Amino acid sequence: MSRSRSVATMVGRRLAPKVAGAAPGVTETFVREALERAIRGVGPLPGAAAAAEAQLREQDGDVDRAVHEVIENHVRYAGAQGFLTNLGGVVTAAVAIPANITGLALVQCRMIAGIAHLRGYDLDDPRVRNAVLACLLGADQVDALLDRGTLPAPPMALATAPVADPALDRRLATEVGSDIIARMTGKRLAVVVGRRVPVVGGVVGMGADGYATWRIGRYADRELLPRATR
Repeated sequence: MSRSRSVATMVGRRLAPKVAGAAPGVTETFVREALERAIRGVGPLPGAAAAAEAQLREQDGDVDRAVHEVIENHVRYAGAQGFLTNLGGVVTAAVAIPANITGLALVQCRMIAGIAHLRGYDLDDPRVRNAVLACLLGADQVDALLDRGTLPAPPMALATAPVADPALDRRLATEVGSDIIARMTGKRLAVVVGRRVPVVGGVVGMGADGYATWRIGRYADRELLPRATR
């Protein structure tokens, strides 16, 4: 398992610039736009706070149960888009990978933002938005960035920092963009090329994206502790 992950990561790092060229919006600006759309809503998809509030009503005001439902719903959303963007096999990979990046970033940003809202955080606060993006990286990557000094603090501390740091805003968005490209490119091409069967690629993509979203949701659940009593 670790060897296959290493191969996928290596492939992702090598091909990330090409994927960025195929989807030039996959940059710092792309990350911020995905977060904004996740918070405000896009098309028929309501914003993160509205969706979270709907879950809270369904759970009779139980915040922890609402957080659980937010995670489970977005795991299903992630799995669905992972299946659809991996049906075409190798031939359509150049188109499918950017679409997968966009869809998964939006779903995961919306999930984390929903959790933050339920825990009493203001989604208009730039510190909270930075915490959402940090959660998007996942526990392992956050720990690595903390060790290197690239990230000054874990998500909870970012959300409750005394002041917002504009330089951190840009650095974090850039890091998230690079990480998303590398992970999605390596994972998707390793899956599709390894199996060469479109439908199997869709099923594996569904499982991989759903599982990754579940892990990130659990990380956000642990990190974004309650700030206020509802």
